[in-house]
Amino acid sequence: MLDADFFRRWLTTAAVSVDRSADRLTELDAAIGDADHGSNLQRGFAAVTAVLEKESPGTPGAVLILAGRQLISTVGGASGPLYGTLLRRTGKALGEDGEVTPETFAEALRAGVTAVAQLGGAAAGDKTMLDALEPAVEALGSATAPFAAACEAAREAAERGALATVPLQARKGRASYLGERSIGHQDPGATSSALLIAALAETAAAAGTAG
Repeated sequence: MLDADFFRRWLTTAAVSVDRSADRLTELDAAIGDADHGSNLQRGFAAVTAVLEKESPGTPGAVLILAGRQLISTVGGASGPLYGTLLRRTGKALGEDGEVTPETFAEALRAGVTAVAQLGGAAAGDKTMLDALEPAVEALGSATAPFAAACEAAREAAERGALATVPLQARKGRASYLGERSIGHQDPGATSSALLIAALAETAAAAGTAG
């Protein structure tokens, strides 16, 4: 079972990863975007860590809803609403239970990814964060292995998805304005999404969670 502390540790681990990778994310964004993806997410996840320490929500759903709200209010551009929607919708799908099963979380995360697709009007193959998130939730939801192993499969799927954006032409977001010039660059949103899933795998492995 996954409790509120697990989700706090996931987001804290993600914040550390985003902070460590901020320069790389900004470099990727400089090629096809506004060159602020890394700094925006760095600020947003630092704010998430701070608010979770201050308020200490008691359920998994409340942790994710609070984190999502914080990202929306502190991250500029499209990233705030998209990442905020991902976490808030996942949190709402988890409901008010104090603990959730890995299967319930996988279903909730899928609902969060669906909400992101609806908000952005994008799909896998459009060179967006969905190219990492959709294969990740597919791997997480279809795994029959222990939860830590399922999360590792999701991490691998997300990283493959992010790398697979390199030859794609962007069809959504600011990068789409570049047309064919967006080809040959890895999407920063897919890259940061892969970091979020990698943080989940790291947290699950550290917890030794089975499910």
